[in-house]
Amino acid sequence: MLGENELKDIPENLSSWVENVRSKTKPDKVYWCNGSDAENSELSDLLTKSGKWIKLNEKEYPNCYLYRTDKNDVARVEDRTFICTDNRNDAGPTNNWMEKQKALKMLWKLFDGVMTGRIMYVVPYLMGPAGSDFSQVGVEITDSAYVVVNMQILTRMGKAAIKELKRKKRFVRAVHSTGSLNPKNRYICHFPDERLLMSIDTAYGGNAMLNKKPHALRIASVAARDEGWLAEHMFLLEIIQKSSNKKYYISGALPSASGKTNLAMIQPPDEFKDFAARTVGDDISWLFVGNSGNLRGINPENGFFGVAYGTGPSSNPNILDSLKRNTIFTNVALNPTDNTPWWEGLSEPPEMLYDWTGSEWRPGYGKNAAHKNSRFTTPINQYKFKSAEYENPDGVPLSAMLFGGRRSSLIPLVYEAKTFEQGILIGAITRAETTAAQSGKRGIIRNDPMSMLAFCGYNMGDYFKHWFDVARKIKIPPKVFNVNWFRKDQKGNYIWPGFGENFRVIKWMLDRVDENVGAVETPIGFIPRLEDIDLNGLEFDREKLKELLYFDKNGWIKELNGIKTFFERFGGHLPHELWDEFYKMYESVKSY
Repeated sequence: MLGENELKDIPENLSSWVENVRSKTKPDKVYWCNGSDAENSELSDLLTKSGKWIKLNEKEYPNCYLYRTDKNDVARVEDRTFICTDNRNDAGPTNNWMEKQKALKMLWKLFDGVMTGRIMYVVPYLMGPAGSDFSQVGVEITDSAYVVVNMQILTRMGKAAIKELKRKKRFVRAVHSTGSLNPKNRYICHFPDERLLMSIDTAYGGNAMLNKKPHALRIASVAARDEGWLAEHMFLLEIIQKSSNKKYYISGALPSASGKTNLAMIQPPDEFKDFAARTVGDDISWLFVGNSGNLRGINPENGFFGVAYGTGPSSNPNILDSLKRNTIFTNVALNPTDNTPWWEGLSEPPEMLYDWTGSEWRPGYGKNAAHKNSRFTTPINQYKFKSAEYENPDGVPLSAMLFGGRRSSLIPLVYEAKTFEQGILIGAITRAETTAAQSGKRGIIRNDPMSMLAFCGYNMGDYFKHWFDVARKIKIPPKVFNVNWFRKDQKGNYIWPGFGENFRVIKWMLDRVDENVGAVETPIGFIPRLEDIDLNGLEFDREKLKELLYFDKNGWIKELNGIKTFFERFGGHLPHELWDEFYKMYESVKSY
């Protein structure tokens, strides 16, 4: 807990707001978090007594815990997520909207006395490297110790945030309560004009850890619009060519289960010994135009909140070592023999497990042992392939930017935008199949521009315009690419091996950045020549590669017609620059 000296440094606007929330929620105790190891141990002991928090094998998984959420609270709930403004048009057609004053009145009624009998935790946190002009301070008030211990990993929490608050003065306010976990009263509400977040009757990560998508994307995207930068659902990856010591930085936006985390943590295959890959960030990037006119990025987060299900030696071996200590596992299975976590993809299943609900599970039961949206929360500092530039307050300069989504047909393995402006279009026409990270039906293809459909805090038509506004300030634009690792053959099998082999595609991108290879021009952009994708050491038929790079004219006409219908939803908010790029591509496809 913050000591008396630290509490003296709390600015009046923060202390008065905390007192106002306390008077409404009526907790038994107020606890100001400092983010220390001692505090973490204290909260872990408290959570263990609750029964949902299980300490794992201390020898094999030191300081690691398993947490089980309520069965009705396992993923983001987009239908209960709202942008609250005075004017509906500010939220746009892709966000759920609620009138601001109506929302505040309803929410404060739900929060009235909700923390009686509980501890109210005040969590000051910093998003971004200390000293960066683009870092932001937030303060979340919550009655969930689980939220606090996760935020101790995911943010620079406590004293670091208070120190930065003295410099910046402003902070994002967030109020959360698990309430009674009643789905009917579950709301995740954003008040962009107020820089305020309110969430109730949920304990799941993305709904309750308001530093994540609510602050770092929905609120930050509005701040970015107002201040001339970009808050994006993107990883940041550093590629180092050892022989020249040249560094490349790639940002990338891919919707859930489209290979984003694996790509952010990729390591080159043995055939590419001259290259090394380092992770700057795996999920969110704040991008801005640097003094030299290039686009730069920082990672606002301090840890990884990744999907455990499917993560293993074949998909992402590089993260497994990091998960062996100081990690929180949510909704994975438990091996009672040695008290270790287990999930599909990690290894062969043991004879008996307790599944993510705590029920006995055996192979052949016909259901998953771990939830498909099971998670791990682990510090970035213990990831052995973390970039040395991670804490650079000035960020890293982008050489390339990529978009993409999980698509079983049509979209080529990779193609390059002809211009940065066409790259904005490529991001805007991203579509992907829905996954377990969203509640509702899975496998439905939906539009997900820049992977921001669920995370843009204002009208997405205006968001597209803001991209073009920023583009006009960039003197040295990164090259823009689209990728798709998930094309299937007629038997339903994936054609491309994916995972670490995706570096072969990255190598082609770097060759294009350095203008070392040519490409085939098509209406949608530049597609690799077959001989320019390095397949050395990989048993892969170039006929299959030809299939992966095929441009399907009729399929693209149908695709763009669907995109046109989607764009029309934004009416006059969709910028003419995007329409110009769209029709340029559309007419080119039709006449190809």
